[in-house]
Amino acid sequence: MAIDNHKRKLLKSSAAALALSPWLTACSSSSLQREEAALVSCSRTANGYFSAVVADNNGYPIYSIPLPERGHGVAISPNGELGVAFARRPGNYMQLFNIEPGKSYAITAPSPDRYFYGHGVFSSDGMTLYTTEGEKKTSQGIIGVYQLRDHKLVKVNEFSGFGIGPHEVIRVDDTTLAIGVGGIHTDGRTPLNLESMQPALVYLSTESGEVVERVGLADHKLSIRHLSQTHDGRVLCGQQYRGEPEDGVPLVAIHQRGGALIPLNAEPEEWLRFNHYIASIAVLGTHVVATSPRGNCYGVWDLETNQLIEIVSLVDASGVVVEQSGVNPPQWHISSGAGKVVNRTESGMVTSHQTNVMWDNHWNRIPLK
Repeated sequence: MAIDNHKRKLLKSSAAALALSPWLTACSSSSLQREEAALVSCSRTANGYFSAVVADNNGYPIYSIPLPERGHGVAISPNGELGVAFARRPGNYMQLFNIEPGKSYAITAPSPDRYFYGHGVFSSDGMTLYTTEGEKKTSQGIIGVYQLRDHKLVKVNEFSGFGIGPHEVIRVDDTTLAIGVGGIHTDGRTPLNLESMQPALVYLSTESGEVVERVGLADHKLSIRHLSQTHDGRVLCGQQYRGEPEDGVPLVAIHQRGGALIPLNAEPEEWLRFNHYIASIAVLGTHVVATSPRGNCYGVWDLETNQLIEIVSLVDASGVVVEQSGVNPPQWHISSGAGKVVNRTESGMVTSHQTNVMWDNHWNRIPLK
């Protein structure tokens, strides 16, 4: 009964957002060309409503999916047809929707003793969704395993025993997930174990649910949170530092399977520009971009040397995603909570424009059919 009441509350909140969302029906489904829908992100409005926004290649909104509370990450199915928006940690919903017509399906609430932790990823066949979750009382990490059935997400299994406070999860191959395990036990968003936290980058088998590899950083107060992958299979992770404010510690690291986590290079004062938090990471060629809304900037590193190339100011720098569609030159799209969209090529050519969307922390790209 508690779950039913909570679902009713979420649906009521979604209805309110539907009535007030400024981008909804910006383009009718009948006039929408499939190639226009390219990017998806959660967003928020100044008057406190939330949505998942489907946008074109330039970040201009096409339509929005109302969300009952603030969203965080969005998972996209490999065929580009379905999306799932996840509530910001500690999350109380995930919203399944059809991308092309912008149609919402069922809202899924966690069980009463669980939270969603803001991220998920589809299997390579698009039939299974893996989500990061946690127990409310202990923050013990869980990977929820859901199957698509009649436009609903039905939980069929879960994996645990890999650590507390998981955040982003990505698929590194058909049978392996990489998980950014933050290591922090929280009451809501209040940390309770900063002196004993144990963050890690964990690789998990989707066939057995077993940990196949686990690696950490020397500083246990570097909470591993956000992930990306290079074309050759290495995993990058972005951290949130929970130590002293004056410490300029490395916030991005890279991992080759079987080896150690190697921090990327920058001077302590340069790391301090990111204000102890990396929100999103995306790799293009031999370079990586990492954003920091708290630092109002993004950084660019050369992965052949692991050296910082540039820090660029951008108010509330949020999501970053790579476009390699063939329509435009390969480039990053970088979003801002203030609505600005920056397009940057690997050679450093930059263009930007303003949208009317207050973008949240992450962007995802819709695969071309």
